[in-house]
Amino acid sequence: MKSKVIAVPYIVWAGIFIIVPSLFVAYFAFTDSSGSFTLSNVARIGEYTHVFVRSILYAAVATLFCLLFGYILAYIMSRLSERAKSVSLVLLMLPMWINLVLRTQAFQNILMDNGMLNKMLALLRLPESHILGTPAAVVLGLIYNYLPFMVLPLFTALEKLDISVIEAAQDLGASGFNVFRRVILPLSMPGVYSGIIMVFIPCLSTFVISEKLGGGKVYLVGNIINDMFNQNYNFNVGAAVSLVMMLIMIVTLVVFSFLDDETKEGIL
Repeated sequence: MKSKVIAVPYIVWAGIFIIVPSLFVAYFAFTDSSGSFTLSNVARIGEYTHVFVRSILYAAVATLFCLLFGYILAYIMSRLSERAKSVSLVLLMLPMWINLVLRTQAFQNILMDNGMLNKMLALLRLPESHILGTPAAVVLGLIYNYLPFMVLPLFTALEKLDISVIEAAQDLGASGFNVFRRVILPLSMPGVYSGIIMVFIPCLSTFVISEKLGGGKVYLVGNIINDMFNQNYNFNVGAAVSLVMMLIMIVTLVVFSFLDDETKEGIL
């Protein structure tokens, strides 16, 4: 009974700020400007299929690179001394305390033609880069902004690894690669799944990064929703696109939640 009472504030909060807004989104998605039921808004989503595919592709690529770089960084951090761990965590989290728009604007200044990147390339007598306004700039911006969200769950999972288990595998003659493949990676899979969710979902729904770094040339689903609500004032189509985006996110969460449970059962 006590546990149910404690859960009441969360249930109220979820109802007001999650369930009710979702119902409003569903209502606008299946009605027209006069409030009459219609499926035309959902039917128009077919016009943006290529944008959905592009958004999923960019989010997947950014998540993959975040996983590769983040795993290496998290593993190094997990093997540091306690003092060094604290310092590295603070350095990792410092950029997250800055607004996303400001971080993206700073990264835009680095990538622009007369920015820091090209100045460094000029000092090294290398060809200049004209990456701003390209898909590569958007993917780099996604990696830059969301890499900490991958590192933190990976670090938590890797820090909990018992070093004696790794030493036992080495004593039994396992190579470094086999120790990683058979011991470290399976035990850290819950952190991998959590990191993928924490990176893939915000990458999928972003619009600031593509707007700033894509220069209006890279159009993602987040840009469609933003334009529908703030420029075209077509709330019904914007709600329909948002609804599909929500469904994609829910499916992603369910799939990775299932995989996470399967991994835990396998470990136990």
